Amino acid sequence: MEKNILSLEPKALWGFFGDVCSIPHPSGHEAALRDYVVTFAQKNNIDCTVDTAGNVILRKPATPGMESRKGIILQAHLDMVPQKNGDKVFDFEKDAIEPYVDGEWVRARGTTLGADNGVGLAAILAVFAADDIKHGPVEALLTVAEETGMYGAFGLKAGLLEGDILMNLDSEDEGELYVGCAGGLDANITFNYKESPAPEGFMAVKLEVKGLLGGHSGIQIVTQRANANKLLFRFLDMQSRKGELLLASVDGGGLRNAIPREATAVALVPAARVAEVLSDAKEYLETVTKEFEGIEEGISFAAAETETPATVIASGLDIIRAIHCAPNGVIRMSASMEGLVQTSTNLARVASDAGKVKIQCLLRSSVNSEKDDLGMMFSSLFELAGAEVELSGAYDGWNPNMESPILHTMIESYERLYGRKPAVMAIHAGLECGIIGGPYPNLDMISFGPTIRFPHSPDEKVETASVQKFWDFLCFTLGNAPEK
Repeated sequence: MEKNILSLEPKALWGFFGDVCSIPHPSGHEAALRDYVVTFAQKNNIDCTVDTAGNVILRKPATPGMESRKGIILQAHLDMVPQKNGDKVFDFEKDAIEPYVDGEWVRARGTTLGADNGVGLAAILAVFAADDIKHGPVEALLTVAEETGMYGAFGLKAGLLEGDILMNLDSEDEGELYVGCAGGLDANITFNYKESPAPEGFMAVKLEVKGLLGGHSGIQIVTQRANANKLLFRFLDMQSRKGELLLASVDGGGLRNAIPREATAVALVPAARVAEVLSDAKEYLETVTKEFEGIEEGISFAAAETETPATVIASGLDIIRAIHCAPNGVIRMSASMEGLVQTSTNLARVASDAGKVKIQCLLRSSVNSEKDDLGMMFSSLFELAGAEVELSGAYDGWNPNMESPILHTMIESYERLYGRKPAVMAIHAGLECGIIGGPYPNLDMISFGPTIRFPHSPDEKVETASVQKFWDFLCFTLGNAPEK
């Protein structure tokens, strides 16, 4: 019999997580969840502020005997990534997430779960609701629009936070403490195109890539998963070199920080070539299936005749070849930390509409000069192809401080609880710590969380046992915070 998440331990945390799931909160639509948090604070006589960026700040005084401890800021983000399976009917702005227990994991039915960062948020609310957890002065910083550009963190002003230590609860491997992260840069590329009438004697073929794993473009990029946009445009380029091919439309990928799982395009080829294209598509599927063997087990690449559109993109060939050529995936691994990606790109979104093909890429690096160089590479490539390129949303990485007092406290606490030392890591993703450290350069920062797999995709799941360990570790650390 399927278990409800409310039967899980710790009950307070899972209860709040259930509430979070019931309130739609995709990026840019966090107002209802923010109102829930504000109402919670009012009911529990908790000091609450909403800043000009829409972030929520909560404050709770130290429990008796803990007044001399350093103030801790618990930090999470309010928004979630809205991704669903193609056959799932779901409106992220109106519908509640449907979590369920699947063995040792909690998943959602056909959508992202929002454990990223809903579990961190639920843990914070559980701490503020509790009257049996020892802690020094504690604050909460709950930011908005983290997943689409960290706008809440960028909008945070100096002087609002009072604490000494920031504990970010947005990491995704229990037993690991994160002390550094990558910086990021958005490359927004626009091809302005003219439409040409579809020529006589041409037929339309619809190409569709689906069944890919996708996932978080920082965390999962090291797995070398396939990118639906790259697979699609590789085939289009191949076919354009075998004979005439005209691009009519494209719609690939979704969010800038999710590896694209699906992509479609409509292309026109001479009627005499249709059978050849359909045959080549089958061979291409065999080729990419072999290339990604052991990584992607469900690749689907299909080609089928479709209704011929009235117009095509006049500059389609330039667009096809530029996208096929664009860098994607791991660019460089770290030389100082084994297994850590240093620099990467994600060709996240390609869509045609109303005379424009818009492309979104997210560039990441823990080395600012490499991140900037990637931006120049994208500008050079796509400007040569006739596109406009805007580089925006740049943020620096978070440099590790191995002498951090909270790091040493948490290593000792974890060892006392679980008999082993936690791993100390950096992450190839854009944690908000790097941005928050701008207006608050003296904060001692660390990040940790439960085990979450496949975030930013409908396969997202969180391990229930790791949530209990995460909660116990959080409470134990609060009770053993460093002295001022």
